[in-house]
Amino acid sequence: MNSTQTPPALPPKLLDELRAIVGDKHVLTSPGDLFVYSYDAALDRSRPSAVILPGTPEEVAQVVKSLAKSKKSYVARGAATGLAGGAVPLQGAAVIALTRMTSIGRIDPTRREIAVEPGVVNLRLQQTVDPSGFFFAPDPGSQKACTIGGNIAMNAGGPHCLKYGVTASHVMALEVVLPDGQVAQFRVDDPGYDLAGFFVGTEGTLGIVTRARLKLLPKPKAVRTMLVSFNSIEEAIQSVTDIIAAGLLPATLEAMDRTVVEAVEAFSHAGYPSAEAVLLIEVDGDQADELDQQTERIKELCAKNHSGEFRTAKSEL
Repeated sequence: MNSTQTPPALPPKLLDELRAIVGDKHVLTSPGDLFVYSYDAALDRSRPSAVILPGTPEEVAQVVKSLAKSKKSYVARGAATGLAGGAVPLQGAAVIALTRMTSIGRIDPTRREIAVEPGVVNLRLQQTVDPSGFFFAPDPGSQKACTIGGNIAMNAGGPHCLKYGVTASHVMALEVVLPDGQVAQFRVDDPGYDLAGFFVGTEGTLGIVTRARLKLLPKPKAVRTMLVSFNSIEEAIQSVTDIIAAGLLPATLEAMDRTVVEAVEAFSHAGYPSAEAVLLIEVDGDQADELDQQTERIKELCAKNHSGEFRTAKSEL
């Protein structure tokens, strides 16, 4: 699916209305700008009719109301790191880009929560809460660029989702702009249906997140990271099964076959072994001696599946 043709422009009256809401420089209509906003990380292309960059939740609501009143379609966009096409503006839809909305509220240490706007980059949030001894568990591979709004839209996970769960497990409340421009508030502790949880993962089809209150977790006091090589991917996957069956729950557990190992090594020169498969395993907790015991147990389970090299990280960084 690729469409490089410029779609019909929005009516001049509507463009003037949008400019009055967000400011002239935040409504983009030049061919170059439309091209930049025509694709996500999957690289399927479809040019938008316009790009609107609101700066506040109130502006998002006004923009959506104007587009809805004119019966013009739109898609919300964060950092466009997704691979599912959710930010691609099919059939000349307008793009509502949320990258100006980057406010981070204060940490509530009692409730272990923090309020953020959708344009906040995942890694920036992690760096903000880290000095206070907290972390936000969802950590997608694109966390250096992806935004919290996108994480919520896609119900993003990451390496730590094995133990801590995906984004839906860490959303406490949402403020959303519905397709008609109305603003709704959802909390996980509201009586009745869990609309906050239901909204996560709907890829912007039910509305646009303008604020989110997220759950934070205390940073574990100790971490052990392991790299284990195998002669076959089957032996590696059997080790994964055995580890889980033994009642161990690693914080992360990732399997890579030879193709992936070689690609990563060629890019990063991290010193991966030459092997048919590799497991990367991390356990965390507050008791270092318990983690040492878990590490030894994991080593034993992997050895039963003819593991080769077994490395443990020298530091927790």
